[in-house]
Amino acid sequence: MTPYPLLRLLPGRDRRLKAGHPWAFSNEIVMTAEAKALPPGSVVRIEGDDGVKHGLFHFNPHSLIAGRLLDRDPAATVDDAWYARRLASALRLRERLGTAAFCRLVHAEADGLPGLVVDRYGDALALQANTAGMEAATPALVAGLRDLLSPRVIVARNDAAVRTLEGLREGVAILHGDDPHATVEENGLTFRVDLAGGQKTGWFHDQRENRRRVAALAAGATVLDAFCHTGGFGLAAAGAGATAVTLLDRSQPALDLALASAQANGLASVTALRADALDAMDRMVAERRRFGVVVADPPAFAKARKDQPAALRAYARLARTAATLVEPGGILLLASCSHHVAPGEFADAVAHGIWRARREARLLFQGGAGPDHPVHPMLPESAYLKAMLFELR
Repeated sequence: MTPYPLLRLLPGRDRRLKAGHPWAFSNEIVMTAEAKALPPGSVVRIEGDDGVKHGLFHFNPHSLIAGRLLDRDPAATVDDAWYARRLASALRLRERLGTAAFCRLVHAEADGLPGLVVDRYGDALALQANTAGMEAATPALVAGLRDLLSPRVIVARNDAAVRTLEGLREGVAILHGDDPHATVEENGLTFRVDLAGGQKTGWFHDQRENRRRVAALAAGATVLDAFCHTGGFGLAAAGAGATAVTLLDRSQPALDLALASAQANGLASVTALRADALDAMDRMVAERRRFGVVVADPPAFAKARKDQPAALRAYARLARTAATLVEPGGILLLASCSHHVAPGEFADAVAHGIWRARREARLLFQGGAGPDHPVHPMLPESAYLKAMLFELR
């Protein structure tokens, strides 16, 4: 018999789980005194009131998303070996995709490890445990990653605000090794990354394919890479033959890393401007500056569902400003990482902004993250990244 506590669903509240959804919400579970007393992150069995067994879940009685599916088999044992198998399965997929050395190694529910993100930078790993269950499992995860990949360093980037919803503290720590600096090799270039600083886990693997698309259109062009972080889009364009690249961001440490990467790759056409990106772009519009390629990939404008209306207005404003900066026949890439903004809503806001700039546009590509960021088919909201590539007239 399995040792895990048994929780039951309320009558009639099993429709989503029966349809394959990997979450059980707190208002779907019979919250007995015993259930409420379970430590956050406990492994539990969940059954319907009709006796249907839904499997094993991480459980947090203090979270709206109270249960997160681990295993459909209610007789499974979630131990160190179980986590090691899931990590190995995630690695095999990235090996098949040809991205294993530099990739999103674990993408939460889609890899059967809900609430966990692991990014790989060669011999360095960044781990983000966004749930109480994965926080409790971190020692097993570190052991599994060490056995699987023998990394030089593993950094916990547990500074995501979403952790507060699980009652967890935010922070950054080195779990293994000592030097949190790493490099990324992408599209023939090498980029420097600080795993203990910057946004997310230090680099955005999700834009790999989109950086390649922009670079393929950048030869002979001037480029503005707004909200550039460590310069992924701009340096890729410079490496592909752009005549001049302006990196724009308000973070000096990020710009310093970008310029160091530009120097290491022999890219003399790259300059950096530290400023609030939207304010700087407005000034460029007033100065009638134009670029052959403009990239605007801002941080999330919608941190919560209530922010959605304001975020859509902000995306429309950004699209109008960015489109105004593109010379006739030039290229525009706009992106959103706000998972509270749906792809269709983002597309409508962008179209409205481009039209307000009085530009005619041809959509060349519309999509999201690369395949090393798989999506659980019952969690479409996890397809957070949206990118649109245009030619403007």
